[in-house]
Amino acid sequence: MFHKNDVLMALRNHIGEQQGVRSDVLVAEITGQPNPDPVAERHLRKLVTELRLEGFHICAHPKSGYFIAANDEELNQTCEFLYERAMASLTQVSRMKNVSLPDLRGQLHLPT
Repeated sequence: MFHKNDVLMALRNHIGEQQGVRSDVLVAEITGQPNPDPVAERHLRKLVTELRLEGFHICAHPKSGYFIAANDEELNQTCEFLYERAMASLTQVSRMKNVSLPDLRGQLHLPT
């Protein structure tokens, strides 16, 4: 399987949203395999998450694919996309548990 450095090396060719690449194509570029399996794509997503946690500006969107942010606007758009996705998941959890979003983790339990 491939490593984080392999992902970074491949993304050097994909700077800016206009140079974005789908996950299957990126995996094929990294591995040299024309038809990567879904396990390799999941591995790519895991490595991208790890790289983001290390501070790398790896952007992704279903419309544009993976790319390195070319500017602050692209980075901010990706951060907003990730925030909205996270909030959608948290909203679903709060509704299923029938608690308000702020109370979900006891954030606003103020004495009355």
